[in-house]
Amino acid sequence: MQKSTVKAWIHAARLRTLPLAFSSSLMGSFVALHDHGFRWQVMALALVTTLFLQILSNLANDYGDAINGADNHERVGPVRAVQGGDITPGQMKRGMVVTSVLSFLSGLALIGAGVGFGHWQVWLFFVVLGVTAILAALMYTAGKRPYGYIGLGDLFVFIFFGLIAVAGTYFLHTRTIGISLFLPAVTLGFLSSGVLNVNNMRDIKSDRKAGKKTVAVMLGLSRAKGYHVFLVAGGWAALLIWTQLNYQSPWQYIYLISLPLFVVHLLQVMRTADAGLDPQLKRLAIGTFMLTILFGLGIILSC
Repeated sequence: MQKSTVKAWIHAARLRTLPLAFSSSLMGSFVALHDHGFRWQVMALALVTTLFLQILSNLANDYGDAINGADNHERVGPVRAVQGGDITPGQMKRGMVVTSVLSFLSGLALIGAGVGFGHWQVWLFFVVLGVTAILAALMYTAGKRPYGYIGLGDLFVFIFFGLIAVAGTYFLHTRTIGISLFLPAVTLGFLSSGVLNVNNMRDIKSDRKAGKKTVAVMLGLSRAKGYHVFLVAGGWAALLIWTQLNYQSPWQYIYLISLPLFVVHLLQVMRTADAGLDPQLKRLAIGTFMLTILFGLGIILSC
């Protein structure tokens, strides 16, 4: 029987994905700061909840792709924990149960910090939303009909990492919602989908053979690269529009410092394939995190 080690679990948790996941909660918090509704406890609990949900998603992805045959010897990316035998499927399932419980408990604390312990309708809404987020994390590649295998991964990432994460965090800070908020939510949704698209372009050959119909597989590599340009450019356009609509100070445009990172990223994606795309996963994820931090810095300097 394989021996599960701390190192194996850290590898399975894929800590390099956390900055991207944190970006959504931070974006919602920074917009709340701009609108004078920021609360430290909400941001802290949102980050903790995001941490558990992202780790859950990574564990479920490791388990699901190994069970369904997408993680095989032809896959270009790093060897996963179940695929490499470092963690057994049974151990991974137990790990998923633990992180699901932690995600749920952390989510309850977040809701309490955001809306208090009255307003049962709001509580019910967010509890349902939280359970849905946990199920979405589990069912991406695991389960009888994983939605990541039928081309819906990008849509779910856009919804949960963009619209729900940003707007939900903002609401828990301010207890209000506004239409313009959806522009930075679209930014995070598009850029997060872009990270998934790079992953799927890298794995396009092995995914096609395994019957995993990602958007990249359905489009083909050339058109998937065009789709990627749309995601990155669209994410930037949405944030620029929000900044102009909510302009207070030139400091708000300080995030333009990160633009060259995205331009270089797109140029490298356009001329790279297969294993050469793997470094672009980290670069887009870190670039998105940097963009978010600079966006927040601009708001702080403008207050």
